[in-house]
Order: sequence, then structure tokens, then C-alpha cells
Amino acid sequence: MVTIDLTTPPARPTSLLDGIARRLALTLPELRLVAELAGGAPLPFDVVPDADEAVRADSLSGRLGEDRGTAEDSAYVEALRTLHDPHETLRRRGLLTDDGADPGVVGAVGLLATPRLALDIDVAAGSAQVKAWHRQSGGAVASLSTCDGIVFELAWFPVDQWTAELARVTAPPEDLPLGASQVPEVLDVPYALADAVGEAMRSGRSDLVPVLVGQSGGTVVADGAALGDAEAAAVVSALHAEGQGRLRILAAEVSERATTSVGVVSWVLLKDGWHSLTPRHDDGARVAVLRVDPADLPTELAPVLAQVTVREEP
Repeated sequence: MVTIDLTTPPARPTSLLDGIARRLALTLPELRLVAELAGGAPLPFDVVPDADEAVRADSLSGRLGEDRGTAEDSAYVEALRTLHDPHETLRRRGLLTDDGADPGVVGAVGLLATPRLALDIDVAAGSAQVKAWHRQSGGAVASLSTCDGIVFELAWFPVDQWTAELARVTAPPEDLPLGASQVPEVLDVPYALADAVGEAMRSGRSDLVPVLVGQSGGTVVADGAALGDAEAAAVVSALHAEGQGRLRILAAEVSERATTSVGVVSWVLLKDGWHSLTPRHDDGARVAVLRVDPADLPTELAPVLAQVTVREEP
């Protein structure tokens, strides 16, 4: 069995190419053509190959997690129709010859369809939303990502470069301002209270927050110290009010011998950057909120991968 250590920095590459992930931009038609040439490899999102463009758009947009209106849906379909024939564009780029598609591209798409470990990544920051799919098997990883469902980035790289690729996922947009936050670096909140305060604020009833805090049976702890009701109300309110984005990763082992087990990593983007959300059950149902940096994602993800990985019997 391959053990993946995401907490240790990758070894120094022996050559320039060893340290660089191969990246390629592909339109949806090009991606679908490469998948066909890779033996009909299924893509990690739902696209019906023989349906009309409208059906394909509905299917893909649903997988991307967006609720498109009629106008946006029509614009999406029209954008797909304006794309050039994928056979011509791939040939012009040297990715398709009479002998078939580029072996590296075909191999990457094939790996997307036959992984051992699978990560489905959903990141929203400001007005941008990105979906990414990372697939690993043996010593290789392939990733596919898109922000519009039309143009995709396909990448493939050695497994020891996975740490750096994961850090790319969480980099906040440069035009998104970050500053000071009212949420402390380490916060521990009863889950029921956090949920109730969020619902009250979404309903425009922030006046209920002090009441909810006062009626809560649990203590809000910030940086190791219990907070009074007024401080707790301000901090838990800020946790919801400051939200500028979110990240969710679903991790699973894909194997015939594996019983499907899904692990989850959840982060929220506040005024000062990312904070991880981790449920706790050792002292009732609580959620730990911890200030993190993009480079911390591999460390947060490593125990989740260990949790979902099936151990082979000796």
C-alpha cells in the first residue's frame, strides 16, 4: 500500500521538470474528446455525451454547484456553441496526431477515471467559485479544475508535489481585501449555538443573538479563555457576518475492496483569512474554529486521508 505523507515538504527536485506540474488548458469539447480517446474514460462530473447542449449545460452546471437562471444558462450554451471543433484545435496545438492524442494528456485523463484516492474540492471566495477534482494512484496525481464549466485546467504531477498543488487551491484572490477580524485565532463554540446564531442573522434577526447566547447551555471559549455573554455574542456573530468565502473538500478512497467512507475538510474565509471548522464530540457537540494559512491545508487533510484509507490485512 502507498503511504502518502502530506505533512512533510516534498524532496528537492533533481531537475527543473521534476519540480513542475504539467498544466494544460482544455475547453469542455476538447476535454470530452480526449476522454473518448482515452478509452471512453468517464470525467469526474456529469456530462451526457449524446444529449443536446442545453442538457449538457444543465448537467455540468449542477455538478459545479451553481443555480443558473435562464439567461445565464442560455449564455453558457451559446458560449459552448461558439467553440471551434476540438479535433482542429487539438491538432493545431500539437496535442492530437494521426496516432492519437498526446500520451501525457491521455494518461492524466485516464488517471482521473481510475484513482485510488479522490478529492472533490469546492472553493468560493468573493465572487469567484472554483471546482477541482484531484485523483491519486500510486506515485501520480491528476487534477482538473474550472471556474466556468467551459475552460478547464488539466494538470498531472508526481505525488510528492501534491502538497504544493493543494496550497494553490486555497490562495485567496488578490483583489479580495483582508484585514483584521473580530474572530480570535482559536475559538470553540457549541454547535447548536453557532447554528442558531447563523439562522438568526440570515433571517435579519440579529437582535436575537444575545438571547440565544444567554439560553445556550455551553460556553464559548476564545484562545483558551471562557467568554462572557456579551463577548460571546459579538464573536459568534462575527463568525457569520465576516464570511467572504468557503472551502470544502470531500475525500474518499476509490477501490473495489473499499467500503466507501468520506472525510470532510471545511474552511471559512473571514476578514483576516482562512479559519478551519472542525467538529468535536469529546465535550458535547461543538465546533473548533482555528486560524489557518493556505500552506496548512495538507496538514489538515492528512488525517482525513488516513481516516478514509482502507488498510490491507497483513
